[in-house]
Amino acid sequence: MIVGVGIDVVELARFDASIARTPALREKLFTPAEAVLPIHSLAARFAAKEAVAKALGAPGNLEWHDAEVWTLDSGQPVLELRGTVLARAKELGATSWHLSLSHDGGIASAVVILER
Repeated sequence: MIVGVGIDVVELARFDASIARTPALREKLFTPAEAVLPIHSLAARFAAKEAVAKALGAPGNLEWHDAEVWTLDSGQPVLELRGTVLARAKELGATSWHLSLSHDGGIASAVVILER
């Protein structure tokens, strides 16, 4: 049963300008493993974190580092939840989550589905 769905879209040029203007955003928004990735990958991960928040009902107490995106050797993105994000997912009864990322045509996007 689906307990939450979230989607987000990020304009790459705008996101790149924000990171350039405020370099501390990398550290605030991304784990050390994520922060070293190219801007299109960061934008997709930011979209994923926003999509997770939406799927969870957008509570205001979520920590950015508590949702992390990994990429398997196959290219499949994997969403790791912990801390505040995992606690909210458990509160909703979510036992599994699915993530799709894309970046093309100047945008990055993500879709998250939570299931129980």
